[in-house]
Amino acid sequence: MEKAAKVFFSAPRFAVAGASSDPRKFGHRIFAWYLAHGITPTPLNPGNSSITVQNSDFATKPSPSGLDKPAETSLSVITPPPVTLKLLKEAKEVGIKAVWLQPGTFDDEVMSFAKQAFPGAVVGGDGGGGSEGWCVLVDGEWAMKEAGRKEGRL
Repeated sequence: MEKAAKVFFSAPRFAVAGASSDPRKFGHRIFAWYLAHGITPTPLNPGNSSITVQNSDFATKPSPSGLDKPAETSLSVITPPPVTLKLLKEAKEVGIKAVWLQPGTFDDEVMSFAKQAFPGAVVGGDGGGGSEGWCVLVDGEWAMKEAGRKEGRL
C-alpha cells in the first residue's frame, strides 16, 4: 500500500469524487484537505454544478469522463460502494492511473475490481495510520512526502 500511496501522489492532477459543500461530509473535508496542502483538485459531483469549500466556489465535473486530462489525474473516492464500482469502471476507461478509496467506499467486489483495474496504484483497505484503514486525512501527508511532493508540487 505504501508504494500505491507514492504512485497516487506522483500525479500532477487530482480529482475528488463525492466532493461536497457540506462541511459535515467527508467529501467536503477531504477536498478541503487537498486545498490546505496546496493542491486544487477537480471536484466530481453529478448533482451539483459547483461546490463551495473555504468560502470559494469550485466548478464540478459530473464524472471522470469530464476531466480535462484523466491520464494525469489521481482520483480520491468518497462514494458508497455501488457508486464507487461504477465510478472506477469509468475511471479505468478514461485512463486514470491511481485511486485512493477512502474508508467506507468499497466492499470486496469494489476492492477486487480496483486492484485488477489499477494494479499497484490502489490505496485503500486495512492499514495506514488510522483505525478504519487508509485515509487521506490521516495518511496523506506521509504519502505526499514519500512521493517527493511539497505542498502541491513534486
